[in-house]
Amino acid sequence: MTFLWSNLLWLLAVVPALVATYVFLLRRKKRAALRYASLRMVKEAMGGGQRFRRHLPPLLFLLGLTTMLVAIARPAAVVTLPSQQRTIILAMDVSGSMRARDVEPNRLVAAQEAAKAFVADLPSSVTVGVVSFAGTAAVVQPPTRSREDIVAAIDRFQLQRGTAIGSGIILALATIFPDAGIDVSDSIYGRDTRRSQPLEAGRKPEPTQKEFTPVPPGSYPSAAIVLLTDGQRTTGPDSLEAAKMAADRGVRVFTIGVGTPEGEVIGFEGWSFHARLDEATLKAIADVTRGEYFHAGTAMDLKKIYQSLSARLVFEKQQTEITALFAAAAAVLVLAAGLLSVLWFHRIL
Repeated sequence: MTFLWSNLLWLLAVVPALVATYVFLLRRKKRAALRYASLRMVKEAMGGGQRFRRHLPPLLFLLGLTTMLVAIARPAAVVTLPSQQRTIILAMDVSGSMRARDVEPNRLVAAQEAAKAFVADLPSSVTVGVVSFAGTAAVVQPPTRSREDIVAAIDRFQLQRGTAIGSGIILALATIFPDAGIDVSDSIYGRDTRRSQPLEAGRKPEPTQKEFTPVPPGSYPSAAIVLLTDGQRTTGPDSLEAAKMAADRGVRVFTIGVGTPEGEVIGFEGWSFHARLDEATLKAIADVTRGEYFHAGTAMDLKKIYQSLSARLVFEKQQTEITALFAAAAAVLVLAAGLLSVLWFHRIL
């Protein structure tokens, strides 16, 4: 626990002073009291419970005052709170290597089933978009709260050639920030399609991308990208450059690697290739964007990963000021001290 106004913690010095004052008053009262022939008889008459009740209200009051002094210093702690994530983009690999059967029944089907279960576990307030990527990327479902539309989009996946991980990240960013002016065509294809269109007389060319101020990585709380792939980048923009674009916008990218790092030979449309999982790049993408990397070697691993992601995206740990909690606890303690004193001794402390 930390304190935003830690310099005010010196106020806690009041507590031992109050304890010393309380002990001093008890001793003075004891000396001024009428002396009995046998103090033991008085103690037996009072009983242990009566002596305990005598000191309980002051103790509760002291605890309440201490808690209130701590609240003045504005304490903060890491607590688990409902996440502010409102949009999640599933960026899923549909390259030919996803037909491999090392993950039963095959990588694509296992990924589809796990993704649909993940979507079903999310709160209804979270919008989900789906981006597929192979040689290029496409938005198969714009962000929506309709779980039926999302499931239908995931079921429509068609395997294609190539693996453009960077394209998937950039298109996911453009889907999250539709008005940010992210030039998808220029970033993915290396050219601006608008340049081929003639300009009207006197009209100036529009900027390809709106200017923006980079923010700290992982600081954008309203959206995240979940990227799933089973291979290495074979085409498209550099994966880490795309990850840097996400990091500059504060969007976290959670990466999931399906398959084995050693890979295997896959046959697809009359030709074969060696599909190998590039864990180093996926870890780097997650690290740059302050996300997290997961490896799924089996269908069960994949389901557990999506379940873990669901919990992380719905609830997250945040450094939060908890002054209100301390103030409320102080009020309850002081109120309890006053009520017990009135109930037992017909006076306030």
